[in-house]
Amino acid sequence: MRKIKCEGCGRRAPSFEIVDYGSMDTGYKKFCYRCFNAEAATAAGLDDFKHVEFEPVRLTDSAGKSHEFHFRSFLFGTGVALDAFELRDGNPAGYQFQVIAEPEEDQLAVLGRLIEKMRRGLGVKHIADSEHGLQISDPLVVRGRIDWDSEQGGSTPLLVIDGREVSWDEFGRMISGFEGFQFKFEIRDKSEEI
Repeated sequence: MRKIKCEGCGRRAPSFEIVDYGSMDTGYKKFCYRCFNAEAATAAGLDDFKHVEFEPVRLTDSAGKSHEFHFRSFLFGTGVALDAFELRDGNPAGYQFQVIAEPEEDQLAVLGRLIEKMRRGLGVKHIADSEHGLQISDPLVVRGRIDWDSEQGGSTPLLVIDGREVSWDEFGRMISGFEGFQFKFEIRDKSEEI
């Protein structure tokens, strides 16, 4: 896992816990989320904001597979985002969840909401392995996340469905059996419930 030194507190943090903070005029610094949130709270006049760090948790999906989730909070102008994510090769990957809260909300209560959202997400399977490769499960609804496909240089997206990376071509094969059917493709913010 690659670690980067925070220019605020001097702590060496994993790269996924570092944000570039600043502007073109003043330059950028690499801050851990704790230092970034402190700066953002000061700039927003949120004197009572407390950055909270949570230990990783393990949750089980509908197939009985265990998933370890890490957390980070990110203060932005009108709220605070609490993210949960799995790690692969030291980077966020697989299942990822987010909730948005007011900066004044009890962060433990926000964590509780996020864990409930995670349980709902892990409790549903959208795709299944078959002798013909991946297939869409009943009730013919697929939910996932759009990601960057480095193997394609960004020319096509990578989908993450049920915490699994699914190439655009593979997804095309999965839906080709539905020729003549209709579909509805909605794009939502990652903090929204879908």
